[in-house]
Amino acid sequence: MNTPARPDDIPTYEAVAQASRVLNGKAHRTPILTSRTFDELTGASVFFKPENLQRSGSFKFRGAYNAIAHLGDEERRRGVLAYSSGNHAQGIALAGQLQGVETAIVMPNNAPAVKLAATAGYGAEIIRYDPAATTREALATEIGAERGSTIIPSYDHPHVIAGQGTAGVELFEDAGPLDVLLVCLGGGGLLSGCALAAGALSPGCRVVGVEPAAADDAARSFRSGTLHTVHNPDTIADGARTPFLGRYTFHTVLDLASDIVTVTDDELIDAMGFLWERMKLVVEPTGALATAALLTGKVKAPGQRVGVLISGGNLDVKPLLRGVGR
Repeated sequence: MNTPARPDDIPTYEAVAQASRVLNGKAHRTPILTSRTFDELTGASVFFKPENLQRSGSFKFRGAYNAIAHLGDEERRRGVLAYSSGNHAQGIALAGQLQGVETAIVMPNNAPAVKLAATAGYGAEIIRYDPAATTREALATEIGAERGSTIIPSYDHPHVIAGQGTAGVELFEDAGPLDVLLVCLGGGGLLSGCALAAGALSPGCRVVGVEPAAADDAARSFRSGTLHTVHNPDTIADGARTPFLGRYTFHTVLDLASDIVTVTDDELIDAMGFLWERMKLVVEPTGALATAALLTGKVKAPGQRVGVLISGGNLDVKPLLRGVGR
């Protein structure tokens, strides 16, 4: 794939600040959590931002709500179309419901049942597809043209990026300046928005993206300066199975990120185990990416103040609960 040209409307911190005003009273201001045990294991002072406690169960609500809030009357009338394996789907569905905008979501047949059920519960129309037969982007483009719907992608959109950055704004406002910020990375919307927030609110903070080792397209793109892709990567982090960075996120990540590291699925499981057992947080695999990077020592920050974004907690726990007490 050719490296995308730099868009003229790449979001700035001003857009993130505006999104914070839009989301005030609409998104939950998730708390800052700490763990003495985690600090002892890593040698750092760590401040967790648990977006698994956000509305719809992930940070995606922030970008979805902000993007829909910027639609004109005619765009609202025609409705919104999105494509997602689950968290963006839920964010768009809930944001649309709250703002009186009809939504339809293109979702893969293998999307987690808990995410499909929640998306339908928020009132969205679900359009299933086979990932082996087509791409969600191609199908959404076709359906959007037929219906005249406004397509809001899961990460490569200025208002989505700005909305995601509000999680970083809150983290810096509540925890103070940081030396390092670790951000879960799929398509780069959260990393881009938080990097914008870091540049304005905590200059000098190293912003590091963390993605699955099996889906390392962003790491390769970051190191080479050219866009790399990955097709249906085999990882338990279903929220990070995005094929490539987008036009907006590619340039923002290259401009503002300090590094991108990867973690294995086994390392993700260990990080999830810590968050579940020691911090009592129900976190999905993608949501534990940033935690895993610090816990494994892929990122070392002894004596430093470190922010860790927990991106989501939409996980089907029923299979786990069936074994309780047996």
